[in-house]
Amino acid sequence: MDAWVVEYERAWRAPGTDLLAEIFTSDATYQQAPYRAPVAGLSAIARMWEAERHGPDEEFQLTSRVVAVDGDTAVVRVEVRYGGSVPQEYRDLWILRFDPNGKCRAFEEWPFWPDKSYRADYL
Repeated sequence: MDAWVVEYERAWRAPGTDLLAEIFTSDATYQQAPYRAPVAGLSAIARMWEAERHGPDEEFQLTSRVVAVDGDTAVVRVEVRYGGSVPQEYRDLWILRFDPNGKCRAFEEWPFWPDKSYRADYL
């Protein structure tokens, strides 16, 4: 599992999106937040990546820890710290489902940012 996260980071830092095919199945889904519709298919994931990242020179540090593995499903806790002129950070939980060859077939992300309220306000 740790090796897959290393390959994910390598793909994110690489120019282009060719490395996605090494870590995701062709019909993979990628859900960026619990209530967002998943992006489906490798080419759609590639378009989303290109739209979301600042490019291969993006300044960030990613640390991760595998929280749980059960069969083909894993949960990973990730922390990302962005450098640059406006430093940012967030923590994230990834729920990953893999095919028998070790490629991710479903990626679900639960991002959390500091100083944001995560409490539901009821009327």
